[in-house]
Amino acid sequence: MDVKIETVEHFPTADLVARLRRVTMLKRPDLEVYAEAHISLERIAVESLTPAQRYVLAPELLKVRELGWELERFGYDLFQLDGYLRVRLQGVDQPITVLPPVVEESIERNGRVVNIINDGMHRLYLAYLHWVVPQVVFIRGVPKDLPYYAYPSPGQWRGIELIESLPANYLKKWHRIRDYHTLYRNFNSAFENVGAPRGRSSGGADARG
Repeated sequence: MDVKIETVEHFPTADLVARLRRVTMLKRPDLEVYAEAHISLERIAVESLTPAQRYVLAPELLKVRELGWELERFGYDLFQLDGYLRVRLQGVDQPITVLPPVVEESIERNGRVVNIINDGMHRLYLAYLHWVVPQVVFIRGVPKDLPYYAYPSPGQWRGIELIESLPANYLKKWHRIRDYHTLYRNFNSAFENVGAPRGRSSGGADARG
């Protein structure tokens, strides 16, 4: 899929943070998970971030790279948005929202503090390949009873597989609880059309770039 941008609208950091505070849980639309959290935009080396997802899809990675190149034509850096973007793509009816990658501070049961990647895995893997220190949304103070729905990967970046598509029954993440969907954050509760359009092989929300 070729990525061609028609228009870009930029929203500042203050708007980004205000909207993030309104993000709800997918199964509990009355519960704003980040309402009392500390939210900041920070540049953090990818080596200090830990994926939960065990794979990166090559077609999505190439699509995200194309998006980055297209944004450069409009004067924006995919790795340093300083807020968020509303982007209209050729051939796509509705504009999409491009957020910085979202990272949560997670305190695991062994006491280790981990910066776990919540959203933006493909962009952060692209930053890893490009030797870039990316700007991310860094969220601390998430309620202890609402952790990210999967555990951080013990192998960090070393355990990531680059694949063309998801095989049947592929183990994408190691979930914390049986009903892990109850821990999903719904970014579309506060933003419109978060993430780029994707094909059937993309893996859906788990693979959002």
